[in-house]
Amino acid sequence: MKKFAEINSFSNVIQPQNFHDGIDPFPYKGNWSESFFGNKNPIVLEIGCGKGEYTVGLGGAYPDINFIGIDIKGDRIWKGAMEALENGLHNIAFLRIQAEWITHFFDQKEVSGIWLTFPDPQEKKIRAKKRLTSPQFLERYKKIVVPGSPIHLKTDNALLYHYTLSVIGDGKHLLLESSDNLYADQNIRQPLLKEIQTYYEKSFLVAGKPIHYVKFSLNEGTT
Repeated sequence: MKKFAEINSFSNVIQPQNFHDGIDPFPYKGNWSESFFGNKNPIVLEIGCGKGEYTVGLGGAYPDINFIGIDIKGDRIWKGAMEALENGLHNIAFLRIQAEWITHFFDQKEVSGIWLTFPDPQEKKIRAKKRLTSPQFLERYKKIVVPGSPIHLKTDNALLYHYTLSVIGDGKHLLLESSDNLYADQNIRQPLLKEIQTYYEKSFLVAGKPIHYVKFSLNEGTT
């Protein structure tokens, strides 16, 4: 309860009470960089950000990029938001919404990259549409990203990893990099990919679980 009370006062946390139906336009939609961040820098999202390790880690490393962590759980967002405030990272924000509503909050070609860090794999087949790399979610991303923008997935879940590769192939999306064991793969040199680790990732590594990684961009010609 203390975290929920504190997060309401955080200047870097946006908690929309409406705008989910798309009828009333969200005030920052199409103008996040200038209206919220006060600059013209590109925007990168971490969807399902949890405690925001990547939002904060990348934001600290790249001050000329605006990073927005998205999650529905306020108690998770609290940690990343507090860390960003304490370190004076003004290029970081957190948006508390369901990922399904993302197109109501970002406009066409407003996003220059997406990170999906250890999302819920939604292992039951009937919940496949809920996976953050499902065709349904990729169509949502396509409506907001700059063409060619990278989408990164890190997961410990083999089912989600192989499912994502299948979706990429079926949709004729561009696979840029992939590894079924990231930390044993010397060929992938994405900056900070192995240096920034989420809370869950650290526990998976201690348990000896391999971490899977996929980097791809969307085929803009699909429907």
